[in-house]
Amino acid sequence: MKLEKEKQDRREKKKKSKHSSRDREKDSELNGKHKPSSKMKQSDSQSGVSSFSSAVNCEAGAGDTHEDVKVDPDERNDGQQKSGSPEINNNNQEKTRSKSTKQRHNHQERTADEQLCDEDENLRSQSSRDSNQVQADDGPQCESVKMKKKKRVKEEKSPEKHDKNPPSGRKRKKSSSEHDKAEKNKKMKKDGDPEEKKKEKGKKDEESDKWKWWEEGKSSDTQKWSSLEHKGPYFPPEYEPLPDNICFNYDGQPVKLSPVTEEIATFYAKMLDHEYTSKEVFQNNFFCDWREEMTKEERKLIKTLSKCDFSQIHKYFVEKSEERKNMTKEEKQVLKEEASRLMEEYGYCLLDGHREKIGNFKLEPPGLFRGRGEHPKMGKLKKRIQPEDVTINCSQDSKIPAPPAGHRWKRVQHDNTVTWLASWLENIHGRPKYIMLNPSSKLKGEKDWQKYETARRLKMKVDSIRKQYRRDWTSREMKIRQRGVAIYFIDKLALRAGNEKDDESADTVGCCSLRVEHITLHRRLDAQEHVVEFDFLGKDSIRYYNKVPVEKQVFKNLKLFIKHKDPEDDLFDRITTVKLNKTLNESMPGLTAKVFRTFNASTTLQDQLNKLTTEGMTVEEKILSYNRANRAVAILCNHQRAAPKTFERSMQLLQEKIQKKKEQIEEAKKELKEAKKAHKDAPSDKSKKLLEKKEKAVQRLGEQLKKLQLQETDREENKVIALGTSKLNYLDPRISVAWCKKHQVPIEKIYNKTQRDKFAWAIDMTDENFQF
Repeated sequence: MKLEKEKQDRREKKKKSKHSSRDREKDSELNGKHKPSSKMKQSDSQSGVSSFSSAVNCEAGAGDTHEDVKVDPDERNDGQQKSGSPEINNNNQEKTRSKSTKQRHNHQERTADEQLCDEDENLRSQSSRDSNQVQADDGPQCESVKMKKKKRVKEEKSPEKHDKNPPSGRKRKKSSSEHDKAEKNKKMKKDGDPEEKKKEKGKKDEESDKWKWWEEGKSSDTQKWSSLEHKGPYFPPEYEPLPDNICFNYDGQPVKLSPVTEEIATFYAKMLDHEYTSKEVFQNNFFCDWREEMTKEERKLIKTLSKCDFSQIHKYFVEKSEERKNMTKEEKQVLKEEASRLMEEYGYCLLDGHREKIGNFKLEPPGLFRGRGEHPKMGKLKKRIQPEDVTINCSQDSKIPAPPAGHRWKRVQHDNTVTWLASWLENIHGRPKYIMLNPSSKLKGEKDWQKYETARRLKMKVDSIRKQYRRDWTSREMKIRQRGVAIYFIDKLALRAGNEKDDESADTVGCCSLRVEHITLHRRLDAQEHVVEFDFLGKDSIRYYNKVPVEKQVFKNLKLFIKHKDPEDDLFDRITTVKLNKTLNESMPGLTAKVFRTFNASTTLQDQLNKLTTEGMTVEEKILSYNRANRAVAILCNHQRAAPKTFERSMQLLQEKIQKKKEQIEEAKKELKEAKKAHKDAPSDKSKKLLEKKEKAVQRLGEQLKKLQLQETDREENKVIALGTSKLNYLDPRISVAWCKKHQVPIEKIYNKTQRDKFAWAIDMTDENFQF
């Protein structure tokens, strides 16, 4: 009876609070504060929230039914109920009604009944307690109910955790801010970091926006584009004179130079610690060009380079270089932002409506020509390029790029049969130079794709071509014999065809420009017969040295070609590169000596990958196999390099890592032995787990050691071999992509970001079954 009386009293009290709450809501509705809009004043919004706060706090599920009430997402999650409860069923019916005061009143009644049910349960479990302790004020009671519901929802979401870890005692309840923070962290763990998601989304958007031109079919051979618009080249900044305290000295006396003369002096001063400035050819060419730019007074005074003292200028630029290295993070960020701004303005063009990256939008600043090897023009002045030297190419209906203030372009043309955007003549060789699109662009990609497809077609014709040049070896006509032997060298040794050279170019040669002095014939050498010893400077003045056994008829022909000739005479004096390529093109349309080089390089890579890659290899072992296959191509194409200056140091550090890893393995094995003994003497679950842990540690360290040893082998083998040239220019990328897909090797292990952009067409279209 006492219990029922208490229930009755509480119901009456709740009705009173319910009516007072309803009155407050009516007042808030009259004041227009129940649905605050973005245009409301801040004070009005705050008063509306405060007048309605108690009702919102007491309504556990209000966020789901009252769409016009703005409730925090975490609050809505906390207020959810079981889907099978009668309250939710009533809520679903209420959704079809209009959102009125009556609806809120009904909802509050349901909430009040729900509270009473909870309190009845408390009364039954705590009947011995005083009823006054159960009854509390509305505010604390609502907060208590809310926290109970949060706890119940949490328990419903993770029942297993609740069953496994029952509360041992009363715990401190989380505050609303702590709860919100915990919920937010839980949500971030579940959904992922928003910043990371944003980056991923940006990458996906970038990938989806990328122009897949290879899906549109091949463009016309003559027309390269329909529309082309760009900003023109970026000109380097004008020269800034040296500070007054930095002097150029001649014959021990300070001399104030004119700006043009001073700028050229800085070019030489910056290179004082370089080996070029110690070469006589470099010094003579520099001084000759420098005097031409001097004023009459300067020319009368400065007559000998040996009396010129550039040390102060050199020291000044060394200090400036150190300052740049020691720049703060903020200063570097400013430079980075400026570079990004220039890239956005000048580094892109619109090609057929698509945004394409430009390869070299910055014009080369003036300086001194270096060249490769012993170039006869090293040290000559590369003059500053002016807008008046530049020809612009763009579409007729596009906006013509504006030249720098006070200047004009040499010419503006609209030629869609060429792929360059701007052109000018450089003064060293008098040859044209161009601004082209980036290797990742459609124009470059299509050219690459066509090149590799031509090389693949050669596979179908190569046998007939080989039969033909073998027949040419016995021809009565000397020209045909020389042509047959030259094509044999290009095919077997992957030699470049070679071009005509003038006296002012570096003394580099190819197959057709070989001289008698470049070969030595050995009837027998190193247990091999009919050996030809090659020794000459190839492209970029890189030495080609090779001893190759050749067929008997080729050896006889070479003896015939060098008969009665001086060492400086041409070996193939009856043929030229142009005539050779013309003959090849007659055998197969599009065939040149370079296609042979591409064909042999790609064929070698495909054969080596098939031979070196086996099942059961780790990713590291597969990468070593790939690099070895690539190395075979680089050796074939004579892609050599000097050992890097940091090679010895980097190898030393790697060997120290290997030694340290070996010591760690010895220590781990010792611990494993002790763990085995302990487990054998006193077996238990704890000792068994410890034993398994030590075994895994030894295995993990062994794998790490193997990885380091593979790196050491790879670096040592690549010491003087350049793998990048063949990978970018001679190897069909589809071979590498198919190999990666077939053997589950990440493409990032083979191609870096720039290379992946360049070969996007191959990555997208190739499956694992591709064979060159």
